[in-house]
Amino acid sequence: MSLPRGLPVVDHHCHLSPNGDGVRAVERFRAAGGTHLFLATQNYEGTVPLSLEAYGRQFEVTSRLAQKVHEEVGVRAYPVLAPYPIDLVEASTKLGPAAALELHCSALDLAGRWVREKRAVALGEVGRPHFPVSDEVAVVVEEAFRHALQAARDSDCPVVVHSSDLTADGLLALAAQGREAGLRPERVVKHYSRSRVAPGSAGGVVPSYLARRDLVREVSTDPGPWFLETDYLDDPKRPGAVLDLATVPRRATAIAEDPAQGADRLWVPFVESVERVYGWRPEVSPEGAAE
Repeated sequence: MSLPRGLPVVDHHCHLSPNGDGVRAVERFRAAGGTHLFLATQNYEGTVPLSLEAYGRQFEVTSRLAQKVHEEVGVRAYPVLAPYPIDLVEASTKLGPAAALELHCSALDLAGRWVREKRAVALGEVGRPHFPVSDEVAVVVEEAFRHALQAARDSDCPVVVHSSDLTADGLLALAAQGREAGLRPERVVKHYSRSRVAPGSAGGVVPSYLARRDLVREVSTDPGPWFLETDYLDDPKRPGAVLDLATVPRRATAIAEDPAQGADRLWVPFVESVERVYGWRPEVSPEGAAE
């Protein structure tokens, strides 16, 4: 059974690099049935940005990559921009915590401006390092995260959160922190979710599930909103990390071919959830091209 006609197939979180597979990876995604992807920015220069100009260059590269994959492959790529939260760790050692925090918040404001100018669709990844840091750095990390939530509120957009794995209590705390900043919980997306979040247990925070086979089967009948992602890194030194970009459309095909699940379930992560969280619906042409 093929994927339903008119169904977008969406990878909610991946990275591309001009120094990696880039367009070739998206060709694999398209050949497997993929149509849309959310393209999270990353450091392309090999070092943590230490100026707002460096972050501007980084965001420009992400934007050009998104445009290139649409023009050359026919896949729609939505830029998701922010300074990576782990940048604060190295920047604090080189600039000092106060100056690193000031730069980080300025970069978040720049990303928010890009959203307001319709050059990006969300702020991300933001959040916390997934490893222990010093007490001094932990303070600036928390201040930067509060600023990120406020910047998303001011730009009326979702925020994609990077952190260690969160328990149900952690997700509820994240929802409360979003509300405190004036951000609706369903505008807070927990990227790289590796275990099922029981419906109604996360205070409205939306999981973006890593598209591992067993996890996809487990969540496929859940009500939305939820997403599927590969977190593809496009790193020549780590080919295929985290999951290859063709994974989400392959998982979608498996769901469509499973009589116990069925293709109707695919509208939840690929259309209904995008509409609820982002406010618009991804579309495909009658020929199957992304629009």
